[in-house]
Amino acid sequence: MKPANALIRRKTLSAPLSRVLVYLLLIVIAVVVLLPLYVMIVTAFKSMEEIRSGTLLSLPHAFGFEHWWKAWNSACTGLRCEGLKVGFVNSFLITVPSLVLAIAAGAVTGYALSFWRVRFANVLFTVMLIGGFFPYQVLIYPLVRITSTVGLFNSLAGVIFVHVVFALPVVTLLFRNYFASIPIDLFKAARVDGAGYWRFFFSILLPMSVPMIAVAGILQVTFIWNDYIVGLVFGGINYAPMTVQLNNIVHSTYGEREYNVEMAATLLTSIIPLLVYFTSGRWFVRGVASGAVKG
Repeated sequence: MKPANALIRRKTLSAPLSRVLVYLLLIVIAVVVLLPLYVMIVTAFKSMEEIRSGTLLSLPHAFGFEHWWKAWNSACTGLRCEGLKVGFVNSFLITVPSLVLAIAAGAVTGYALSFWRVRFANVLFTVMLIGGFFPYQVLIYPLVRITSTVGLFNSLAGVIFVHVVFALPVVTLLFRNYFASIPIDLFKAARVDGAGYWRFFFSILLPMSVPMIAVAGILQVTFIWNDYIVGLVFGGINYAPMTVQLNNIVHSTYGEREYNVEMAATLLTSIIPLLVYFTSGRWFVRGVASGAVKG
């Protein structure tokens, strides 16, 4: 009995120690991840005199909002000094149609590949997956040639088209795996009741797919809103998104480096993906748990 009691006592003592080590590890990871964000936020509210004093981690003596206003309204993003507001409008016009079209196309394609089993469905799905794993930088030049030929280069429609092309393999994979987890008997029963292709999709599948739509939506908003290469190459001057204009603000070689304006511009650029994630996070977790990213 004594060895058993000693083993139980040893386990009882080691449990709090393991918990403490886990919490210490989580705290260290949180500090490493959140420290750059903290520096960005406090720097965005500081004056240039305070920034030059070297107090990187200290709170601002006086919170200034004029840096945010300048980043939004009058910072130079190249030849124009109109701030990020023009880029915000462009990013919004790019993100919303790209998101809707990508989810719609991916949902219909995943539905066809999982339930209707069209001819060569597995081959088509494999080819799409192979295309999705190619670095999209490799496909930039062919897409430039295609969009130039059809008259979409340097246009809003061209940027949207390219984003939909890049999103289609991943979104199709998500929807196809999600639909594959739904019992086939549901599809057969709907067919017996007279539901056709679109009736089954809109009346049964789509209402069941809200968590998975949130998963695809969060992933695509994050990718499209934070994209730099596609907007730079295909958007031109008139449809440059916020990321391109942010790069012009941060890497400007003229005048004084205003770090407070640069940090404010960076936070303004990232606020939309953060809001989308925080407002839809529970749907994201529910979609992952229900099979959206299970193979």
